[in-house]
Amino acid sequence: MTGRLIAAVAALTLGGCAGEAVRQNGTEPVIMGSADRGEMLVQQKCAGCHAVERSGDSPMTGAPPFRAMGVLYPVRDLQEAFAEGLVTAHPAMPAFEMTPTEIADLIAYLERVSGTGPGV
Repeated sequence: MTGRLIAAVAALTLGGCAGEAVRQNGTEPVIMGSADRGEMLVQQKCAGCHAVERSGDSPMTGAPPFRAMGVLYPVRDLQEAFAEGLVTAHPAMPAFEMTPTEIADLIAYLERVSGTGPGV
């Protein structure tokens, strides 16, 4: 019976860790994004207007390619803008609300596609 209790506690503990990778940064946790999940997100929500790959033109003239984002801006600095709701001067840009995990995933993907992320 004790073996089952230990197994149940271990399963709950590991299950809680499997959802999102989190690391401590000072006093608040930082969600570690997944570039793979970020890629799926941008394919669904952004690729209609932006070039989201390492090559190619944006379908909408004037929409910056995502590979240029890390060169134009420090990508990590965009995290707050995404959290507050991205506002642009372009009237065709829809308003997006994203969860903290989606924001972390998007940042991870932007770093990967622009070649500016850690370990790149």
